[in-house]
Amino acid sequence: MLKSMTGFGAGRARVGDEEVSVELRSLNHKFCEVKVRLPRELSSQEPLVSKQVKDRLARGSVELLVKRQAPTASGTVPTVDLGLAREYVRAFRELASELGLPGDVAWSQVANQPGVVRLEEKGVELDSASQALQAALDQALTALEKMRQVEGEAIYADLDARVKLLEGWSKEVAQLAPKAVQEYQQRLTDRIAELASGVAVDPQRLAQEVALFAERTDIAEEVTRLSSHLEQFRALMASNEPAGRRMDFLVQEMHREVNTTGSKSQHAEISVRVVAMKAEVERIREQVQNVE
Repeated sequence: MLKSMTGFGAGRARVGDEEVSVELRSLNHKFCEVKVRLPRELSSQEPLVSKQVKDRLARGSVELLVKRQAPTASGTVPTVDLGLAREYVRAFRELASELGLPGDVAWSQVANQPGVVRLEEKGVELDSASQALQAALDQALTALEKMRQVEGEAIYADLDARVKLLEGWSKEVAQLAPKAVQEYQQRLTDRIAELASGVAVDPQRLAQEVALFAERTDIAEEVTRLSSHLEQFRALMASNEPAGRRMDFLVQEMHREVNTTGSKSQHAEISVRVVAMKAEVERIREQVQNVE
């Protein structure tokens, strides 16, 4: 079944103290292009993240946003400088000894000194954060693929209807082609009879002119190739593999055959159908740009 290249997916996971959220947005693109926005402390994970996306998606311009939830509300934790604390204790004791002051140094005295206890940003637990990132990304990719599949079903229905129109018009053109030659022969006969009243018409010469006309306007090859392209297109629509690029190529070939049919045929009814077929092929081409 077809998949669209556009969609959105989100995921969130926690491993230990590390919580990571991921958002994915994808748009149409000829290849698979991944743009990653990671927190500075997780920047080393970019190659792994890009590979995880490309392993799941064949085409599309994918924007990936990763957010890391701080382990505490403020994102900081208290840190004690033990070396500095020891120096304060030594200094206080030395001061007490020199001045003959009673009692020992209280911990609160030391803790309140500048630089002994300070708030610092908690370092990332890279293993836990990496696992949480991969799990959140897997959730986001699953949600994105589901949306792309739902949109792909809508594209399939639209393409199916348009291909049916082309198939019907192609059959009508094939049926009208012999009629065009017969009508030309009748018009030529009538015209000669009108211009050469009373003069016998050479049947061999007439047959030769009709044969030349039939050769110039023969569209059997184009109709056959168009039918083949439509058949291949339907096979790609039913495929489980990414088919957008191959479908785009087939649409170009369809356009070529329809154009050639229009340039070769001089039959009014065929021309009407060719105009409609050109418009429908163009609509198919636009729709195929959305297919993975």
